[in-house]
Amino acid sequence: MRFRLLYIFAAIACIFSAFSAGAQILVTDSVPLSEDSVKRDFSDQPYFGIYKDNYFIFGPSVNHTPNDKNTNIKFQISIAQRLTRATLPWGTYLYLFYTQKCFWNVLQNSMPMTDLNFNPGIGLTKPFFAKNRYIGKMTLIVEHESNGRDSIESRSWNRVALAANVMVLKNLMVHGKIWIPIVDGMNNKDIVNYCGFWQIGAQFISNNKRFVAGITTVKRKGWNLNSNVTIDIAYRIFRKENQYLYLQFYNGYGEGLLDYNKFHSQVRIGLLIKPKLFSDF
Repeated sequence: MRFRLLYIFAAIACIFSAFSAGAQILVTDSVPLSEDSVKRDFSDQPYFGIYKDNYFIFGPSVNHTPNDKNTNIKFQISIAQRLTRATLPWGTYLYLFYTQKCFWNVLQNSMPMTDLNFNPGIGLTKPFFAKNRYIGKMTLIVEHESNGRDSIESRSWNRVALAANVMVLKNLMVHGKIWIPIVDGMNNKDIVNYCGFWQIGAQFISNNKRFVAGITTVKRKGWNLNSNVTIDIAYRIFRKENQYLYLQFYNGYGEGLLDYNKFHSQVRIGLLIKPKLFSDF
């Protein structure tokens, strides 16, 4: 079993190394980016790039005795494709987004992937500037999420969402997202009770851009303080690369679609690749 895990992690590490070699670095220095440089970056960047954080992490449940059912791998692959060369009206850019999240029980026989979540979307992104400095962006997105299964294990919903990331201080970025849910899955009509209507979070970045810590809370339905919470801690391994050692703690419901109505408290560690400038959530 130990050698199996070492083999899996070695293979994934090779894949991540090859992927990140052509990926964009988060921010290479502490100088605020100018409006002209960011607009040029938006216009000249490759059509294909990273959207949300890409990671590969492994770890156990923290509210139960770890075993082969609650100790698993979670990985996320997230990409964006810019669909237009020219800037659209109001200084916006049209993107096609795709995120895939998977839960992989590598300690069980045959190592089954127990839950795969597919999340395509299309949206308009607008960067914002203040005093000739880039301070953040806003995205209006229409997205679908489902697990690709049929019968009683089918899960599916859609969202029309408005998301924003803003750098309020040199080292502090806040982000938020609010959505209108359109639930079409017959077996998850109550998904908004567990996955809510909005989320908010913050991310701290060290002066040398090597340490990142963040928290994201998704407010579940109701007037009490019930939330799904994700805490992230990452350390960039090499100064000029965007590969990070990554620790993630998740506490709440809705981590995956199949068991969206079951509580999970999980800690995992592994590798992370971040997009340039801001992560999306």
